[in-house]
Amino acid sequence: MIIKKKKITSFTIVLLLFLSTKIIAQDKYGSDPEKCKMNISLFHESVKSKNYADALVPWQWVYKNCPKASKHTYSDGLKIATYQLENGDTNAEALINEIYAKRITHFPSNLGKVYSDWAKFLIKTGATEDVVFEKLNEAFKADPAGMSTNNIYKFFQNIVDKYKDTDTQKVFNTYDEVLEAVNKKISKMTSEYTILQQKVEKGETLSKKDQWRVDKEYFEKNLSGLGRIQGGLDGMVESIATCERLIPLYKKTYDANKSNIVWLKRTANRLNKKGCKSDPFYVSLIENWSNTEPSVDVFKYLESVYRSQGRVNEAEALGQKIFDMGSSLDKAKFVYSQAQDLMKSGKYGQARTKAREALKYESSYGRAYILIARMYAKSANNCGSNEFEKRMTYVAAATKINQAIKVDPSLKSHGKKYLKNYRANYPGKTLIFNQGKNTGDSYSIGCWIGETVRIP
Repeated sequence: MIIKKKKITSFTIVLLLFLSTKIIAQDKYGSDPEKCKMNISLFHESVKSKNYADALVPWQWVYKNCPKASKHTYSDGLKIATYQLENGDTNAEALINEIYAKRITHFPSNLGKVYSDWAKFLIKTGATEDVVFEKLNEAFKADPAGMSTNNIYKFFQNIVDKYKDTDTQKVFNTYDEVLEAVNKKISKMTSEYTILQQKVEKGETLSKKDQWRVDKEYFEKNLSGLGRIQGGLDGMVESIATCERLIPLYKKTYDANKSNIVWLKRTANRLNKKGCKSDPFYVSLIENWSNTEPSVDVFKYLESVYRSQGRVNEAEALGQKIFDMGSSLDKAKFVYSQAQDLMKSGKYGQARTKAREALKYESSYGRAYILIARMYAKSANNCGSNEFEKRMTYVAAATKINQAIKVDPSLKSHGKKYLKNYRANYPGKTLIFNQGKNTGDSYSIGCWIGETVRIP
């Protein structure tokens, strides 16, 4: 009798599992799973061939009868509906909006990108600023890094316009989150770009996707665009972010945020960027942060504070901690900050040594090349006995800017500003001829620079 009960129990469990699996399948594929799967295959293959007319009927059936079956229903559906819109179907605009809404309902993933794409469509169709902002705001809440660069910029512009006079703190908070999203995109793409460049240099066979990226200059274009956005964000917040405004603002909320690591990190970063490091509030903020959460991030700030206060031994001890705990990028940034301080002190040779050291830790850290370029340009009047020799230092400076852009295309927009100035100071054809030189010849620059470059 006991054995019989066990058999019944096991059978019941199997039956329940079978029924639950069947219910889940019906929920996903509808009442006719085979027809659903067949139609998904039909419309998806047609869309891949850009045969949107043939894709329409099977897609409509799936869209109506099994909306939870596949993401292709929505990604392909947008392509089909866009085709209809471009061919004069007046109902297609409403259908596209409906597809986005249902995609979010049935597949609530990657929503930063989905809402961002929806906003892009609404902009094209002439939707009001408020309607577009609603979608951008949803995208930002879901995942800022998933937004397109243009939409990130547009979203922050809206925030600045709405709150710059009424809620400055909201502007700063949003700026921090937006900048983190942009930096995240840049960091991820720069890493991918470096790996791909190494494969190309080694002559390795690339995947179709990577080959497409190389042929289309995917990384260069996207990183350059992200660099421009980065500069644009800084420009928007520049006028309202001053030490005189920031210090009182942060003092008001300091007590409530003493243990809020995100707040402490963002506040320290902004005050540091704006040159507020000498203010006692900045020093107490950094010390409190280091006590709350000892980390590589805060040690960088604290090391700089100690060094500025002449506490050399303590600064060096923190520097060693940074190297023991940090990633290669952490090391590069730390050494780069030392190079910046040395440059400000006029110690160009030592600063260049540090900048080169930063590049050893992270070969894609292009800012180190820009720092070297700026020092070369500043040395023009001291590194040459005649006009030709002095002007050739600008060629060396421009060479470093080009190296920076090569390893990190996100610096393209920033670097172009320097290139324009440096190239304007190149030696002219007459000056080159009078020196008995020829364009394309190699030329060694003396002084502390010691670089060999090509005559332009």
